[in-house]
Amino acid sequence: MTEKRYRIGEFSKLVGLSAYTLRYYEDQGLILSQRDDNGVRYYTEEDIRWVGFILHLKGTGMRLNDLKRYVRLRAEGDSTIAERRAMLQKVKDDAEADIAELQMHLKVLGHKIDWYDGKTAHEIDDSESFHDYLQQFNE
Repeated sequence: MTEKRYRIGEFSKLVGLSAYTLRYYEDQGLILSQRDDNGVRYYTEEDIRWVGFILHLKGTGMRLNDLKRYVRLRAEGDSTIAERRAMLQKVKDDAEADIAELQMHLKVLGHKIDWYDGKTAHEIDDSESFHDYLQQFNE
């Protein structure tokens, strides 16, 4: 049984990227299309999974040059597993740091909203500044 082949238009809908973006990714070496006997570009189920993984990495904030390096290392085979793992660990560490920073920002925003609610409900003295209000959470 032959594997299902997707032309670029159908493939772009399946992976949620425009044909232009797919061609760009191909030019950058992030994905590889295949060509049929007539030279028409096509993709497979394996390509769907690969693009999904690339989009996950991109979604973490991995830069294009790092994505390209990862793809090159992957193509070199298992001898590069340690280096690829280190790259992924760095991306994970960076993402966790970003999440921690966002959580801190969300906490401050929540306190600011609570402060405004307290002010409008007259539960917080008019003279109390937000800075003074925050002090109760830093103890």
